[in-house]
Amino acid sequence: MAAPRRDSAGRAVDALASPALANVIGLAGIVTPIVAWLTARGTTKNVLLVVETVIVMLLVGSHIWLRKRFIQLRRANSLRDMDDAHYYGLVRAKLERELVSDYSAVADGHMQVYASEVPRLSVMLLQTLLESESQPQRILASDLTTDPALLTRRRDYLAANRQLLNNGGTISRLFIAYERDLLRADYARPLLQLIDSHREMGVTCGLAVRDRLRADQAVDVIIIASAAALVEDEQGDADYTKGRSTVHFKGVDRWISRFESAWGNGTDSAPAALRAYESAARPLLATAWDETRIRQTVDTL
Repeated sequence: MAAPRRDSAGRAVDALASPALANVIGLAGIVTPIVAWLTARGTTKNVLLVVETVIVMLLVGSHIWLRKRFIQLRRANSLRDMDDAHYYGLVRAKLERELVSDYSAVADGHMQVYASEVPRLSVMLLQTLLESESQPQRILASDLTTDPALLTRRRDYLAANRQLLNNGGTISRLFIAYERDLLRADYARPLLQLIDSHREMGVTCGLAVRDRLRADQAVDVIIIASAAALVEDEQGDADYTKGRSTVHFKGVDRWISRFESAWGNGTDSAPAALRAYESAARPLLATAWDETRIRQTVDTL
């Protein structure tokens, strides 16, 4: 018998929280004083004013009760402030459904995520791009490649990359490496293996030397179309037991500008730098690694 009582209580709560009931009470609150003032008889007027007072008390009580019982979601200040309102709206709706705690940050157009939430969010951002009509269907990504093997373990993220490419989208990925690492054979080998696997998917790859980039260029960021930028504030480890990232839905153009300035063009572009490094490193990896020879190439990048 306990279950039916709980069901009845649940239905009663749903009825009290019903927008239809609130609308009826509100309408009665408007009509009652009008009728009271149009009525000439004092007794009737007094009765109607008492009814009006009761209605106002009900509305106030209902408002207080609803605020205590239900989460009040702050809405976006202005969808027009977002670079891509449709894309932002889809992501915000997903985050709200999953009960992300910091609603005020989402409403402002940015949010922070930590540890294992970072790869999950990156996958969701890519999947939302596929679901939306946001253009261009493009990813621009800079990776601070301190450990080339780390990115190969992001299987869900790489699968989402592959799906975007299979659907006609494009991905440009800039691998940013320290000069000292590029001189090491045990770094060059997994780096070039990582690049080979990305090229097989259809990713356009480039290389930049971190020591020669400005601080605002040497960032770990995934730029989703012109709609969002996921910036890694604190790099995660292999299993993402640590790490912190921020996703921005406003001011995405500045992240695109930073990426493009680091990517470059023509003979000074990141793809050209990667080709130069590969032409020197691959033969040395196949025979005998010569740090002096590879340094000569890295110095020209």
